[in-house]
Amino acid sequence: MALHFLVEDSGSASTGDIVSLTGAEAKHAAVVRRLRVGESVTIGDGTGIWLDGEVTDVSASRVDVRIAGRAAIEAPAKRLVLVQALAKGDRDELAVQAACELGVDEVVPWQASRSISRWEGAKAVKGRERWTAIVREASKQAHRAWVPEVSAPLSTGQLIAHADGQRMLVLDPTATGRLSAVEPDDRDLMLIVGPEGGIAPDELEKFEAAGAERVRLGDTVLRTSTAGPAAIAVLSATLGRW
Repeated sequence: MALHFLVEDSGSASTGDIVSLTGAEAKHAAVVRRLRVGESVTIGDGTGIWLDGEVTDVSASRVDVRIAGRAAIEAPAKRLVLVQALAKGDRDELAVQAACELGVDEVVPWQASRSISRWEGAKAVKGRERWTAIVREASKQAHRAWVPEVSAPLSTGQLIAHADGQRMLVLDPTATGRLSAVEPDDRDLMLIVGPEGGIAPDELEKFEAAGAERVRLGDTVLRTSTAGPAAIAVLSATLGRW
């Protein structure tokens, strides 16, 4: 399969145009992946534009691609949103990476009451930038036409307000209903995943008071790094994406 690159300002390109990879994208293409003139690649702008092209010139700082075809990919009718509680180590990052490869449409960092990791001040800015970079690279790896958005970190109250109009599904291993039994309606689906210690009882009460549904994935308890991606896979099948 042809290598895929992201060039945010490539959305206006048409057949016959030259689109140039510069900066980190050019270095990755020329130095890391050793692209050569004549090779086929794909380019996206992250918002649905998909370009097929052929490399016409390569240097360490610039790779030129002549566009041979253009398509506009529609965004999914029902969006999958992952609310990932902040976790220690790289567990939350692993969840974000895998969920992006599996098809999530938005990622929301959640400062849960039991989150050991705390994003405050400059750390919140750096954390969001880090997750955005992870999402970007995972989107390229998965050849996605739409790059998921990463929101600013939210508290529980802010999260409930952010979920207005969406169907909230709280992953809870003690719930009686199964995620696989969920029948989608016309709302976007928001999956809420807690931190290592689980979701606090008062947070569960707040979510349920806001109309959230508690669901479980199965008879086992998954880590915070795997619960979200597993749920995205289940819902991707339910929605007919797979």
